[in-house]
Amino acid sequence: MAGYLVNDTRKVTTHRFIEMKQRGEKISMLTSYDFTTAGIVDCAGVDGILVGDSASNVMAGNSTTLPMTVEQMIYHARSVVRGVKRALVVCDMPFGSYQVDRKEGVKNAIKIMKESGCDALKLEGGSEILDTVKGILDAGIPVMAHLGLTPQSINKFGTYAVRAKEDAEAEKLLADARLLDEAGCFGLVLEKVPAGLAAMVTKEIKMPTIGIGAGNGTDGQILVVDDMLGMTKGFSPRFLRRYADLNTVMTDAIGQYIMDVKSCDFPNEKESY
Repeated sequence: MAGYLVNDTRKVTTHRFIEMKQRGEKISMLTSYDFTTAGIVDCAGVDGILVGDSASNVMAGNSTTLPMTVEQMIYHARSVVRGVKRALVVCDMPFGSYQVDRKEGVKNAIKIMKESGCDALKLEGGSEILDTVKGILDAGIPVMAHLGLTPQSINKFGTYAVRAKEDAEAEKLLADARLLDEAGCFGLVLEKVPAGLAAMVTKEIKMPTIGIGAGNGTDGQILVVDDMLGMTKGFSPRFLRRYADLNTVMTDAIGQYIMDVKSCDFPNEKESY
């Protein structure tokens, strides 16, 4: 099934994301954090790959995304870029790299772009970081915005529950989406917000919306690749669909390897020099 549904092998760009929204074509995105996984995801035909700061949880075992540094994000993004030919590669700016002020945010954005080779950056937040977003855009760097549940603000919210259920927060989210759209962002991740609100935002703005736990009214969807492939256990949010059970497949394969080694079945004569 490699290459399924992908006839156009041209490099996906931020402009093509916008074109996809305009013609009503849904956008598929997944996360990746390493060369091998990124190559598989890209060959399968995904439109965009997010090098998420969720690497903090998935790759390093941290409980939040907050520990990730600029250098660590560059390392992961550079590894992903090497494995990708077609998909748009977006890299998260980690916590603390853009919240201080515009000057530092632009400086870190330029560093990540120069040293990773990614195509665009993603920042969490709305009006609070608008000036920094504009500075990064002015530097010629494409920006994907992120509203709703913003994991970098977990200590502020104290929960990973659905956001913007109340009118005041929903109105702010819509206002922030409009501001970011007017500023020139090319896309917007909407995480864990009511489906009706996500659909409303999608209709109101020009840039495409990418949902995760935001219903089917967005212009596209994103999942963490390790979750959708069933590599992780114990994490089962309502929005997650598991397309495989690699945890069981890998455990069984490793168990068989151990038995073969201990029984002297591996390596056999054909596997020896």
